[in-house]
Amino acid sequence: MTSDPALILPPLFACLETLSLIARHLDPESFAEVMSAVGAPDARLRAARSQFSEAEAPDAVGGALLLSSGEALAAFNELRAALDGGDIRAVFKALRRTPRALEALYPLAAAVPAVNSYFLDASLRSNSEALARSMTAAREEETGVMHVANEARTRGGYSLYVPETYTPERHWPLVVALHGGSGHGRSFLWSWLRDARSFGAILVTPTSSGNSLGSTWALMGDDNDTPNLARIVAHVRERWNIDPQRILLTGMSDGGTFCYVSALESASPFTHIAPVSATFHPMLLSMADADRLQGLPVYLVHGRLDWMFAVDVARQAKAALSAAGANVTYTEIDDLSHTYPREINAPMLEWLKG
Repeated sequence: MTSDPALILPPLFACLETLSLIARHLDPESFAEVMSAVGAPDARLRAARSQFSEAEAPDAVGGALLLSSGEALAAFNELRAALDGGDIRAVFKALRRTPRALEALYPLAAAVPAVNSYFLDASLRSNSEALARSMTAAREEETGVMHVANEARTRGGYSLYVPETYTPERHWPLVVALHGGSGHGRSFLWSWLRDARSFGAILVTPTSSGNSLGSTWALMGDDNDTPNLARIVAHVRERWNIDPQRILLTGMSDGGTFCYVSALESASPFTHIAPVSATFHPMLLSMADADRLQGLPVYLVHGRLDWMFAVDVARQAKAALSAAGANVTYTEIDDLSHTYPREINAPMLEWLKG
């Protein structure tokens, strides 16, 4: 028996990357095929975990590794049960364990080199300067991961990531990323943290206030979310040095659609918008501020295989926004269904900074 992190980390990383791959390629029609293709990386993790022991009172490293690996293994168990039962809702529920596993693991990034490297973009993992710089420890209430009234069952709060390398001497871009219709900001943080950490951006992932449609954004009826987003942005700008020319509102699915609903208003604090896998209706432009649209940077991302919002919707949005005067960048991903493509984050940050 051993408590060496080097035993458990490689299979844990492999499982986390496989879970991300499953989420990236999730489609109700091809779920069985994807599960067959990924095999059983959890078998190696389970074997390593059985050899990984901690004292009765495990230290922080051991406790974090046990918690993270436990979430990853449970996710695979639940995915296979969902495959046998044919319930796609159970698949989404199982995949919610991935951000929990990442949240448990991340506090080790400042102390364990392998974890630090894992939470960097692959392009930086052989860069000794970037690796050394990124192992900076979080400063309480100033840098790192923070949550404001954003526990799993709460609405209207937000999670926040300020890179540990933050210094107030320069302006930092701000990314406000909105979860999908059944999501939560605390989970969605992990769709973006690696890129914010790698390329230098402050990240906020709010949770919708909730309404008659359930746990989604205010797409109709009373809008409690737009003023809440404005309050969150104002608070972050008061506390950290935010670049006033680079404040992005992006979102997935319903979160992407809410980018249109909220950020096309004349009083919006956002300088850029980036709807991902969102729906669109020309009526959204008829209610928008015409002057606001002139030159507004918009980054549209959509999958050609999207089964919820057909890709033609995004193509129509591109044409309508361009005709209205917006500066539209459009990316259509051939193998993307109705899921979040994390590979778009780095290009989106480069666009925001440019």
